[in-house]
Amino acid sequence: MDETASLIFENSRKIMSGGMGNETADEIKKRILDSFYVAYGAMNAEPVNIERMALLPSSGKMNSTLYFTKRKAAVDVATLINGSMTRYHDFSDTYLSKEALHPSDNIPPVFAMAEPMESEGEEIIRSMETSYEVIGALSDAVSIRDRGWDHVTYISISAAAGLSSLMGHDIDRFINTLNLAINNNISLRQTRAGELSMWKGCTASNASRNSVFAALLADSGFTGPSPIFNGEMGFFKQVSGTFSLDFAKNHVLQTMIKNYPVEYHAMSAAQAALDLKEKVNGDILGIEVETFEVAHRIIIKDPEKLRPKTKETADHSMPYIIAYCLTYGKPGLDAYDAEYLSDSNILSRIDMMRFTVSDRFNKMYPESLPVRINIRTSTGQYEKEIIVPKGHYKDPYSWDDLLAKGMSIMGEENAKEMLNVVRTMEKRNVNEIVEVMSSVKNER
Repeated sequence: MDETASLIFENSRKIMSGGMGNETADEIKKRILDSFYVAYGAMNAEPVNIERMALLPSSGKMNSTLYFTKRKAAVDVATLINGSMTRYHDFSDTYLSKEALHPSDNIPPVFAMAEPMESEGEEIIRSMETSYEVIGALSDAVSIRDRGWDHVTYISISAAAGLSSLMGHDIDRFINTLNLAINNNISLRQTRAGELSMWKGCTASNASRNSVFAALLADSGFTGPSPIFNGEMGFFKQVSGTFSLDFAKNHVLQTMIKNYPVEYHAMSAAQAALDLKEKVNGDILGIEVETFEVAHRIIIKDPEKLRPKTKETADHSMPYIIAYCLTYGKPGLDAYDAEYLSDSNILSRIDMMRFTVSDRFNKMYPESLPVRINIRTSTGQYEKEIIVPKGHYKDPYSWDDLLAKGMSIMGEENAKEMLNVVRTMEKRNVNEIVEVMSSVKNER
């Protein structure tokens, strides 16, 4: 028996059968609601429209509703489309550790599977907690980014655990869900290198789609390669190296809700730039940015980040994000439209920037997200340093903060309706949530 797979099963069984703290349940519901809000913002996104055109109509043995519509698709196809909506704007939650990733990528597959199973809200919350704890423990254990693998490889594992928990699998079906989900779902980091494509926002939903497929097969007794972690050609040998998982801490409470639609390592930079925009006088002559190594590697160093040609590259470019905030203020969902990518004011400010990586900030990461921006103008010097941005677990979102975010995306009435049903979802059946979501007015 694979010890790592067995440990994931035992922890998942503990969550599904034990008591859940009110704070943990509350935070999971916030992240579910947040994922719905940001998905709404991508209803008409080009990659999502392409997926609909390519994959619909769709039907299967088990079917789920496509977000904010009354259309249904096979549960794996619904997972792909709904998950792509969730990730498109890069506006959903984040977990930072040895690997940086988005735990809410686990929400679309579990929610999609819950509908044909007619699951109760509390079962969904517990299954989400299972996925969040697995993805957090994997992120703490080892980074696979530097080995050339994308973090969504971990999503295939955590989504499989959440799905198998929701479906009530015994240990054999649970482990075979993991085996099938992992074996053929190792994702290349090229997804996030150089000029970024549409796949950047859809690769996590593909990973979770494959986990849905694995869960359905294992549910009927299909077996997968084992032992998947410590086997002769298993995950440890081929992908990650040996690691151990620690489920002692509460990973849910250390996830972070995004305050702006930017790659999370640029969150403090966006906040600092917005603060400086209100204070700076005179013509900007130079911009110095102090940051940390991980941010530099992911969202600064590539030459494409200085002249992003796609939305996907721009929201992963700290130079672009700082320049946009200094020029136009708070970035919305349209901040990466083509008119801004070629905007001479933004590009000229990018050219004024100089980035340095400091040991001081390297030591603060990942517990904090430090940045210092110094702007030299024709009238003087202006500086802002931020260590922890709004939405970080050290400065967390309240329900009111989340409602304000939702209202900015889908309007007041829609946002309040979604909040009311999700905040009380432990008392509801999944169909009640789907009904409210399907009736939301299209404001976009």
